Amino acid sequence: MTSTLDDFWRDRRGERPELPSALPEAWSFGATPVQADDLLDLVLRGVKDGTASSFWDYEASGDRVPAVGDIGIVTDSTGAPRAVVETTSVRIVPFDEVDADHARAEGEGDRTLAHWRRVHEAYWRAHSEDPRGFDPRMPVVCERFRLVWPAPATTPPAPATAPPAPDPTAVA
Repeated sequence: MTSTLDDFWRDRRGERPELPSALPEAWSFGATPVQADDLLDLVLRGVKDGTASSFWDYEASGDRVPAVGDIGIVTDSTGAPRAVVETTSVRIVPFDEVDADHARAEGEGDRTLAHWRRVHEAYWRAHSEDPRGFDPRMPVVCERFRLVWPAPATTPPAPATAPPAPDPTAVA
């Protein structure tokens, strides 16, 4: 995978020389191959621009908490590099204080806070790296990011005005 990441990063820097020369961290979303691919798809479609992690998991693993300006390579379930993202904001808040705006930014399910809470509680109960697992007051790292590469997919804009109503006096 290293040469694939090196080649990927060299190509991205060829397109965008302002990107850092050092190979950034590469990672996938979620804990399963299905989650990795489903969440990556949301990022590539421009639906997902936020993610949440357990602060306790960062403590348990010794990994560094993300910081504004961090660049990352997002991989698919096979470890293939598929996207480049840049962290735009990081907040650490208790689980029960994560807001609806962040839930919407994660792009999952119906994008509501209720869905976010249900899915994330289940996720941390099943996949936490820290033995504490889940607690309603656990610290959550709420990260927002922007898609740097590829350009986000866009849906065609809705018409600015509705089409004119048919003229009832016109002859068909």
